Amino acid sequence: MNEGKTFIPGAPRRVTGLSALFVCAFLGLFFLDAELFSWVIDQSFGWSAQYFGLFWQLLMVANFAVALYIVTRPYASRRLGGRDTPEFPAFQWIAMVLCTLLAGGGVFWAAAEPVAHFVSVPPLFSHITPGSEEAVPLALAQSFLHWGFLAWSILGSLTAIILMRLHYDRGLPLAPRTLLFPLLGEKGVRGPVGDIADVVSILAVFAGTVGPIGFLGLQISYGLGVLYDTPDTTTIQLFTIAGLMLIYLTSAVSGMHRGIQILSRLNVILGGALLLFLLIAGPSLFIFQAFFDGLLGHLQWFGQQALYRGDAGWFDDPGWLAYWTIFFWGWFIGYGPMMAIFIARISRGRSAREIIVLMSIVAPLLTMAWFSILGGTGLGLELENPGVITGPFEGFNLPAALLAITQAMPLDGILSFLFLVLTALFVATTGDSMTYSLSVVSAGTDSPPRSLRLFWGLTLGIAAMVLVGGPEGGVGKLQNFIVVTAVPVSLLLLPSVWGVFPVLRDSE
Repeated sequence: MNEGKTFIPGAPRRVTGLSALFVCAFLGLFFLDAELFSWVIDQSFGWSAQYFGLFWQLLMVANFAVALYIVTRPYASRRLGGRDTPEFPAFQWIAMVLCTLLAGGGVFWAAAEPVAHFVSVPPLFSHITPGSEEAVPLALAQSFLHWGFLAWSILGSLTAIILMRLHYDRGLPLAPRTLLFPLLGEKGVRGPVGDIADVVSILAVFAGTVGPIGFLGLQISYGLGVLYDTPDTTTIQLFTIAGLMLIYLTSAVSGMHRGIQILSRLNVILGGALLLFLLIAGPSLFIFQAFFDGLLGHLQWFGQQALYRGDAGWFDDPGWLAYWTIFFWGWFIGYGPMMAIFIARISRGRSAREIIVLMSIVAPLLTMAWFSILGGTGLGLELENPGVITGPFEGFNLPAALLAITQAMPLDGILSFLFLVLTALFVATTGDSMTYSLSVVSAGTDSPPRSLRLFWGLTLGIAAMVLVGGPEGGVGKLQNFIVVTAVPVSLLLLPSVWGVFPVLRDSE
């Protein structure tokens, strides 16, 4: 076992310094010239989607296919992480895993995305009339693609297994650089290329975490204005982010066995209770039918959805894909290395088969059920009373979807408030888990000091406040920036597709 050791003297300091320098330059450009800032990100986003979109689509499918194949191999049954028994009980382990990805989209996108595809049918299903009953399963099927098997699998099915084997059994760092081992060997992992791998992974997760934190401030302020007629001001947005920062800092500093675990458990319990209420008080039969029809449709059109290019060739403008499928793939790929660190740390004592089954099958199915209940409730209400959801949603007002759904339900005031609380708690779970992962890379050890957790937690929160308090549009541009950072990160994830075989076979 190699817990607590520093593996590459000097590397964590270099990586942290370079990452902090880039973050400062990024925020500085935002304030000095917001138009140039916006232009650079827009151009980089378009270039990334055009030239790497197809590669990402293929990478996502290949990663999932290899993960399913690994499950059938005898060597997938050996326990990993230097333990013969799991460190965390099953419920706590599953709760922490679920809250990592759902934190970014479990409430906001689950309400908004099915409605978006319902009113504007994806190109693959252009023969279906938008807003019709036939559009319901297709809207859910498209949402299932973006938040289902492929998305979950890239976040830790193969990469977490490689990190666990190479870190706990062979002493390599619990850091993104270790994912280069199948390609460059140990010497490459410990060299300057490894530093670059760590830096780009930090920047990707910085963009992917600060974006949702900042957007939460906007969403909470909007929600309070709708529910209680409070002014939708920057001050309320900043106070919301500050409160959120206090929650996830307390959780991250208290450690893996206390704050992070407790917050994840609270998320699952509150979320489950609210969804149960929607299922009972809402259009229950419609929700069940929509889930099974959406799942069957997704499985039927899985290959066509995953590899859909429309009129785009190898390197043509991907159009619709750029702002939906490729945007989500860039987001999840960018999160991949840091999420794998978190999954590897909480999965000690689990087998490769257990990790893959949870990450590639169970978690996606639970997410689809989540989307069906929350988003399906909105679709059912809309079909019963046209305009009740799509009216507030007009103009793709994404934050309005959640409140439109909750306000159309019984006990709407209480329900709306609790869903805003749940959204805040979910994003706080992202904040504490990514604060931990960033601290691990900065410290060079999987037991990072509290000072580093405070540093990264404050950096994430303050950066979100800077973007919200500065020129308009900074938070949205930062979320697009993760697609740009996903370009080098996708190259970092690629070796796992073939490298997992020798790494696991070596454990026989």
